[in-house]
Amino acid sequence: SKRALAKEVATGSVGKLDSDKLSLVLAAGLDRRRLLTHTSYPVGVSKAPRSDQARRFWGDDDSATPILHVDMDAFFAAVELRENPSLRGKPVIVGGSNGRGVVCAATYEARSYGVHSAMPVGQALRRCPQAIVLPVRHQLYSQVSKQVMGILGAITPQLEQLSIDEAFLDVSGSRRRLGSPCQIAANLRQQISQQLGVTASVGIGANKLIAKLASAHAKPDGMLLVPASATQEFLDLLPVGAMWGVGDKSERKLHEWGIDSVVDLRRTPRAQLERILGKAAAWHLYNLSRGIDNRPVSPVREEKSISTETTFDTYIHERAQARQVLLDQCHQCAIRLRKHGWQARVVGIKVRDGNFKTLTRSRTLAEPTDTARYLWEQVSELFAALPMPPQGIRLLGVRTESLVRADGAVQLSFDTDERSAKTEKAADAIRERWGAGLIGPAALLGTPKRN
Repeated sequence: SKRALAKEVATGSVGKLDSDKLSLVLAAGLDRRRLLTHTSYPVGVSKAPRSDQARRFWGDDDSATPILHVDMDAFFAAVELRENPSLRGKPVIVGGSNGRGVVCAATYEARSYGVHSAMPVGQALRRCPQAIVLPVRHQLYSQVSKQVMGILGAITPQLEQLSIDEAFLDVSGSRRRLGSPCQIAANLRQQISQQLGVTASVGIGANKLIAKLASAHAKPDGMLLVPASATQEFLDLLPVGAMWGVGDKSERKLHEWGIDSVVDLRRTPRAQLERILGKAAAWHLYNLSRGIDNRPVSPVREEKSISTETTFDTYIHERAQARQVLLDQCHQCAIRLRKHGWQARVVGIKVRDGNFKTLTRSRTLAEPTDTARYLWEQVSELFAALPMPPQGIRLLGVRTESLVRADGAVQLSFDTDERSAKTEKAADAIRERWGAGLIGPAALLGTPKRN
């Protein structure tokens, strides 16, 4: 009833925000503040830099905010809880086994102990010894992801999937059919929750940058609207680390220059930013700090994976020789990733022995990459954990998957091995002009040829 809903709004105990409740709030003239900033958990459970002050009601004018960023909440962990409801309310970690590997996802109960994605599982268990560790089930998560994207795709064809658990939508063309951006966001959250048993947070803004930052401040299980008129005020409350493309190392570098907040960043002359970060990164942050982000939502056919395999006429019996092949395959995959403008979130290996027994191992990366050096670091560790088959190795393969657009995951030079990235891109240019066989890593001299 209207009276009961008014009580829920006043106390902040609205539960799930669905389209029926939102419509009733609009019709009754009730306060939308708690609805549009509702979350089910306390602040501080996310690793992403956020501001408690920015986590508030910013107004209800969504007339100039057609961009939605939908981000699933602790997606892998949420799917596992759906599959096994007895785990609800318990600290659960997805990723690794026997204390090894990295955390791919964690429930908010585990995050309250300081556990976060990309943390070594051993370290996570020291922080939360009672945590339940589950293996990664990529096939299951991919199935649920397809269902989520199906719900989003029914809203608008202007859908840009960033990864397995997040996407941008431009709902400009859906208003007449489905209502305002806030109503559309509430409705899709309701559908995802009711149909799939997992939750999503939604940010609503004038462009991609603001929508993505808003979804981070809506987490978990919430939605946040930042009206176009409030864009700069919202940004000015954020730490500089919240800016898209600023990672840990670049944040420390900016701190060294006294640039701690978006306000500091905005007030820094562009020439000084260029001296600190380089021209491209300076221009990028100069615009973002002013709320300028002209990138459109670009629907693309997501490539499932990029991989390569090598079958040997003479089986490999030496681990060192197998490592050379895998290193070569990492470079092959990285070259193709860069050529097509992709970065990979997951890398895996495939090993088939002389008895045709096949083993596969994979790992989710802390950050998406298109650099062979980073791929090789992960592949080398995966292969080292496997025994060398007595019958020898008949086939080796490297696979990169969970691909995201490279231009959608801006990362500044201080957070990557810039020398490796530049070297590999320079090698790409040489191969493009003079042929593939002219240049390559010295470590690959003598790599066995493919069948």
